[in-house]
Amino acid sequence: MAQYVEVVAYRPEWRAVYEKERERIAAILGRNLLEIHHIGSTSVPGLWAKPIIDIMPVVERIGGVDRYNHGFETIGYECMGEFGIPGRRYFRKGGEKRTHQIHIFERGNRRDIIRHLAVRDYLRAHSDEQAAYGALKRELAERYPYDIAAYCDGKEAFVQALEQRALDWYHACRAV
Repeated sequence: MAQYVEVVAYRPEWRAVYEKERERIAAILGRNLLEIHHIGSTSVPGLWAKPIIDIMPVVERIGGVDRYNHGFETIGYECMGEFGIPGRRYFRKGGEKRTHQIHIFERGNRRDIIRHLAVRDYLRAHSDEQAAYGALKRELAERYPYDIAAYCDGKEAFVQALEQRALDWYHACRAV
């Protein structure tokens, strides 16, 4: 059976779930870890989301992350390598009912780090954009409840435009 596309109202407990997992990830990465961020839709209060906690650690050396694979496996993660994004290490937890995703980047990869933080912060600051994105996700989940590819395809153009607006806003805020 195909995976069910679940989009739910924001849950305040997502913050605590992130904090707990953050501690576990920090213990595994040790001194290679520079910073860690809650990203994705579950990091935006009020935004409808698939109930999957996205976490973005930033490390000193991305090549050093692979030696921690066993540590991630012991806390339930599947190690996926770059998984389509060069310079990233991706881990997922929960199998078919995914609960967490980790996207690790090296500190020099400012492009990928900034785009994740910009979108998160932009949605936190722009309730109109947040509402539009949440409505789109709910509509697509209703239209394609068992077709994750169609759900993702349906969001693609909106997300690309959103990311560009978020990056423009992010850079403008830092230029002041």
